[in-house]
Amino acid sequence: MIRIKARAPTARGAVLPTVWGATAVGYKFGCPLAQQHGLGARIVTSAVFFAVGTGLMVHVRRALLRELRQARRVAGAAQSVVLRPLPARVDGLNVAAAQLSADHGATIGGDLYEAVATEHGVRVVMGDVRGHGIGALGTAAAVLGSFREAAHDEPELGAVLRRLERALARHLRERARAEHPSSGTQEPDNPVAEEFVTVLLLEIGDEGELRALNCGHPWPYLLSGTRVEPLTRADPLPPLGPFPLPAELETHPCGQLLPGDSLVLFTDGAEDARDAHGRFFSLPTALGEAVHDHPVTAQKVLRTVFTALLRHTAGRPSDDVAVLVLRNGRRSAELSGARDGNGQAAAF
Repeated sequence: MIRIKARAPTARGAVLPTVWGATAVGYKFGCPLAQQHGLGARIVTSAVFFAVGTGLMVHVRRALLRELRQARRVAGAAQSVVLRPLPARVDGLNVAAAQLSADHGATIGGDLYEAVATEHGVRVVMGDVRGHGIGALGTAAAVLGSFREAAHDEPELGAVLRRLERALARHLRERARAEHPSSGTQEPDNPVAEEFVTVLLLEIGDEGELRALNCGHPWPYLLSGTRVEPLTRADPLPPLGPFPLPAELETHPCGQLLPGDSLVLFTDGAEDARDAHGRFFSLPTALGEAVHDHPVTAQKVLRTVFTALLRHTAGRPSDDVAVLVLRNGRRSAELSGARDGNGQAAAF
């Protein structure tokens, strides 16, 4: 759990209110004009107390703004540790990622993503914690921390997913005990019934072969030449949290990510975003715009999506949005079955 503690008032911070208060009291009891009841005296007295009140309000406002800036700095630092910036290139894959919080002025949210190069291939996670803001950050940290270890330790993608499930369950139990200390050391029957996390796990092999496990998350889009299409339309598993994983986990093969192709992973806040008339944001349309201009880069795709999204929502998305773009920048002398948007050999 992340706690942001307000600083206690310092002696320096108490000087100005004391001066204003002493001024008001001194005027009331020490100035002969304050004892008079004429119109002019009343106007002067009102002006003095108005000035004192205004000065106190300005001082309090400045103090609150300082605390708010400090809280945002702490939250931003926490976010950068949990959702650390990804490298521009991971084992031959060009990477670009960004996250946008729904909380106005905030820099944190409940979305999570990571891409790591392992001996089993490049492994990627994209997830979405229920809710947004600081409350979802602890859950995202638990899932990401587990993934960063399990991605290297576990040879099978299914075993990685089971590690994430156990880490989430442990985190929710610990949070339930912290929020309800009266339960003592006993395990709560239902730690946080409404908490869940959608998770998409991807594994990209040396030849671009794709394998996936999906727990309630939107499938990514595959960009090949000028084509934009879902990576697969297979039914996902339920999100992590409410239901246990099945006894047998079968990794879903999703074809191949050829050199020059891109994958766009995203959270549901992207396609659920609406404009002032209630119309949903069309992510495939924005991606189509990105691939029609050449050269296509991961950064360009990311920039095009967020520009279109902010324009569609007038800069105020209703949910957290995260987008991760993976572009195969590996070079190969011979590409078996390579294709572009017209079914021809892909040029890179």
